[in-house]
Amino acid sequence: MRRMLKDKILSAVKAIASQENWPDGVKESDFVVEEPRDPSFGQLATNAAMTMAKASGHKPRDLAKLIIAQIADPDGFIDSMEIAGPGFINFRLSSVWWAKALKAIRAAGPDYGRRKPSGRRVQVEFVSANPTGPLHVGHGRGAALGDAVARILTFQGDDVEREYYINDAGRQMNILGLSVLIKLEQSKGLDPQIPEDFYRGDYINQIALDIQPSLGDNFDCLPREEKIGRLSDIAGRLILDGIKKDLTDFRVSHDTWFSEKSLYQTGAIEKAIKELKDNGHIYNSEGAVWFKTTALGDDKDRVLIKNDGSQTYFAGDIAYHRDKLARGFETMIDIWGADHHGYIQRMKAAVEALGKDRENLSIILVQLVNLLRDGQLVSMSTRGGEFVTLREVLDEVGADAARFIFLTRSHDSTLDFDLELAKAQTRDNPVYYVQYVCARIHSLISKAELGGAIGDPNLLTQPEELELIKHLAAFPDNLESAAKRLEPHLVTVYLTTLAKLFHQYYAVHRLIVDGDPNLTASRVELAAAVRQVTVIGLDLLGVSAPEKM
Repeated sequence: MRRMLKDKILSAVKAIASQENWPDGVKESDFVVEEPRDPSFGQLATNAAMTMAKASGHKPRDLAKLIIAQIADPDGFIDSMEIAGPGFINFRLSSVWWAKALKAIRAAGPDYGRRKPSGRRVQVEFVSANPTGPLHVGHGRGAALGDAVARILTFQGDDVEREYYINDAGRQMNILGLSVLIKLEQSKGLDPQIPEDFYRGDYINQIALDIQPSLGDNFDCLPREEKIGRLSDIAGRLILDGIKKDLTDFRVSHDTWFSEKSLYQTGAIEKAIKELKDNGHIYNSEGAVWFKTTALGDDKDRVLIKNDGSQTYFAGDIAYHRDKLARGFETMIDIWGADHHGYIQRMKAAVEALGKDRENLSIILVQLVNLLRDGQLVSMSTRGGEFVTLREVLDEVGADAARFIFLTRSHDSTLDFDLELAKAQTRDNPVYYVQYVCARIHSLISKAELGGAIGDPNLLTQPEELELIKHLAAFPDNLESAAKRLEPHLVTVYLTTLAKLFHQYYAVHRLIVDGDPNLTASRVELAAAVRQVTVIGLDLLGVSAPEKM
């Protein structure tokens, strides 16, 4: 809808610019077409006359008059064009426009809103939880977000690769191995010293129980550090297998599983530091190697190699992103937890220091999930063992409810997840409310006996019908915004509004009209379009569209 009108406005302004020899020409980005805040002003409005008045040499309202006079509308799509305020142009669209819009939606089928291939290579790295414990609900929110971002960008024409960065090296993995060793020793009646950061979850007990028979008779003879390393590898693989199973059941897939260990094994970290040094971004101080990130917008410089010779996590992150760039990704999207806020500027500084545009990297921070059970917040602490896993949530409410609810709010807002609400089959449950549209329309269509009657969109003149078509016509714009802003919750909000509009329409008007097969066919066609768009939108969120509920 907006695209068609914007093309008309763009053609009109270009014609005026050509006639008057404007020095800078006209670009699509020079103006916007959007819905006015007050519906009484019309369905759409543009600021074209205001943004281009200076370049044209005209006053905004005078340029608005020229644009209106130049807009070609041979098909009668526009009822009226009015100048408002300092130079806005408001448009009222005709029934011919809405009829054409509905026909175009139905003709597009499952590709409605899809854009042509952009040629842009995008990598979305998400979840990337340490393989030191099962995924919890916070990881679930990040998983739903990353997967939906990847789905929407793919639908919008990008070549998207999904990646999981396996943090399988360093201190956390050593603690995992030590935690399992302590459990093994306790099972033999020993009383080992328990460190403060020991992992205490029941899953550690189960891992120790599962792997004990396969360790072999000589395991007890190994040096303690070797035992820890071996148990770390075994436990990490078992936990990662569980993570992969949980993600699969959550309808989340990754194209690449990148091991942090590989960065150490290939010397990638040393190579990254050398490149930074060659580019003049490294200096030595107090026995450590520093990255001069303050010169690139960070609040302080960062250590890459400590004075004891060990490398920092940041050094590994730089090497990892250097590897991403070497693989040819034009856009990198990292989805991290809320506690990584301080890492944004330093990572963007690293990308710039590696010779790329810092805007090639987008970092999304996912805020916390407050899980409610019986009105009480559930504590979640991996080491304390008091947390609700993603698996438990999936088993209790299912993937559809979990994914949809995770995506009901922007990633930068804390989310309250009500388990009882997620299971309720009422309109208060947001996913049930939207899915019920699909089931209800499927039932209606199967009951409708059209007898060859042909739907005519021009018969759809009720205000509720026009409002539905208007909302359906805005779906491509909604997807474009969700893709540009990396905010899948815009699709969730859109679908919730669409469901509300349809439920309200259904409460007022009969879709199957006795004695009027043509009106019935027209209304069934409108309902089919609602279901069509709802199915597309739910699929982009990774949620099913049931035919029965």
